[in-house]
Amino acid sequence: MSKIGVHSFVWSAGSSKDEIERTLARSHELGFKLVEFSYLDPEQVDVKWLASRIRELGLDVAVSMGLPADGDISSDDPSVVANGEAILDRAVALVRDLGGSKLAGILSSAHGKQEHALSRKGWDQSVGTLSKVADRAKAAGVTLNLEIVNRFESNMLNTAAQGLAYIRDTGASNVFLHLDTFHMNIEEADVGLAIRNASDKIGYVHIGESHRGYLGTGNIDFASIFDALVAIGWNDFVTFESFSTTIVDKDLSLKTAIWRNLWQDNVALAKHARTFIELGMETARLKADLVKAAHLPTA
Repeated sequence: MSKIGVHSFVWSAGSSKDEIERTLARSHELGFKLVEFSYLDPEQVDVKWLASRIRELGLDVAVSMGLPADGDISSDDPSVVANGEAILDRAVALVRDLGGSKLAGILSSAHGKQEHALSRKGWDQSVGTLSKVADRAKAAGVTLNLEIVNRFESNMLNTAAQGLAYIRDTGASNVFLHLDTFHMNIEEADVGLAIRNASDKIGYVHIGESHRGYLGTGNIDFASIFDALVAIGWNDFVTFESFSTTIVDKDLSLKTAIWRNLWQDNVALAKHARTFIELGMETARLKADLVKAAHLPTA
């Protein structure tokens, strides 16, 4: 059975001790099993304290990020690539030190709208660099989960099929896909089929609505998504992600174009999301069982 996680920006975009404690406490109180921290700077956070609190609350943890322009590992500039490699290594170390196993997000290129198409040289540069990071991450017990995002946030991995090709080229056993329903709804021909096709290479899943607000109030066909997750036997984390101008991160909110205030009460939002995902997955399981039942006469 899948476990449900929540993105930390549902609670706060800050990283003070009080903000992080509130994020952990609310997530735990509402029954989430994982907290995903995005763009967490280990130099600004007491990592030992945070790891201890995560253990005390019985939570799992994931870390997500996007490479900056000056850390783009698909760049022609060796110094930019080296910086990106170092950023990824530090992120891997943070995941390890927090007691987690998943680094997710835009790890193969810079996060943001690009003004040029990706070249084959850029692809190969990225693959080669990430392969080296993956080797070190494997020794640390960390998987690299490549987020497949829309064309306005990356010029490299926009579909699950592209991500599968990238993983194949790395040859690494600890590199997986990070699928996000918001992005898939934009780029995939059929989200459910894309999930089924990716199957055993999926490492992490984000559930988010087409407008980033309350689940079920946009245009995403969540029934087919839950059906696909059940069909592939997904039993790992499904993490709720939502953004609003109520909680603003100066970098991510701009890059993801969060211009509208789609919610103010994050407790109500999170409660609704957890129930929505639980019911969606349970309904998909019930349907999967029902279509296998012959219901033959007994007399």
